[in-house]
Amino acid sequence: MSKSALPHDPPASSPLDRVALMQTFVRIVETGSLSAAAAQMGTTQPTVSRRLQALERSLGLPLLQRSTHRMKLTEDGERCFERAKELLANLEAFDADMRGTGDQPEGTLRVVVPHAFGQQQLVGPLGTYLQRYPKVAVEWLLTDREPDFIASGIDCAIHVGEVTDPTAVAIRLSQVRRIVIAAPAVTEGLPVPTHPSELAALPWLAMRTFYRDSITLVHSRSGERVQLAIRPRMSTDSLYALRSAACAGLGMGVISAWMAADDIAQGRLNHLVPDWQAELLPIYLVYPHARFYSSRLRRFIEVMRETVPAAMDAT
Repeated sequence: MSKSALPHDPPASSPLDRVALMQTFVRIVETGSLSAAAAQMGTTQPTVSRRLQALERSLGLPLLQRSTHRMKLTEDGERCFERAKELLANLEAFDADMRGTGDQPEGTLRVVVPHAFGQQQLVGPLGTYLQRYPKVAVEWLLTDREPDFIASGIDCAIHVGEVTDPTAVAIRLSQVRRIVIAAPAVTEGLPVPTHPSELAALPWLAMRTFYRDSITLVHSRSGERVQLAIRPRMSTDSLYALRSAACAGLGMGVISAWMAADDIAQGRLNHLVPDWQAELLPIYLVYPHARFYSSRLRRFIEVMRETVPAAMDAT
């Protein structure tokens, strides 16, 4: 045996050996470094480096470009990562099905969620999943940007609004009710508005992710639609920032009903034209197409379909 080879690192002379090397490669990409992959796998950085080199030799392709401060996938590395993740998920699903362990998934699930929902409304459904499947760990990644599933090693995302990626699977979970709110000072001394047309001249705040210079309001009973042209004093991509600005009396805005509920109850905000609301926003669970999916993801989908509607209906 050569000094560079270890008993648990055989040359990639068989498909099974190559699977082990691909598992290491996927872990390197997902963690972002050889040292982080080694720490997660309970081995050493030189061992992880040897496994990567063995995989590259067996494929005859460079998979990673490495420098002192960064690591980047080559074009072939991106293809290999995508195919390797799919292959490993297929093997995991096969093993779970054969062993009858599909109801007790293990490992780490990486989920992208919107900032506001991920910090509040979706924590309950997440808790249900973790309690039900104690062998799974979840990386709960907060961002309002659409994820690059393959490059970032993301298993799935919860997305508010219509899904524009035609290559993704999108499961509708629920919807978001949005209402018009403002601090009492904004309408002080004015007649109580009863129709959207009475709001156009007042100061506005815009949630630029969903509306910027116009907003459509819908009557809850008749279905009448009114589109308002607005000139926001402030626009933001953060629901929390918009709520804070509204509470400070900077203007009125359209906000998720669940987020404004406590402020309305405490008198910090008023619910304006209560018979009208903005168009409902759909909530989707999105993930990339694959022939098979890990038991972690399958169970997560089941729990989200079960719990998210109730979490949203509660508000």
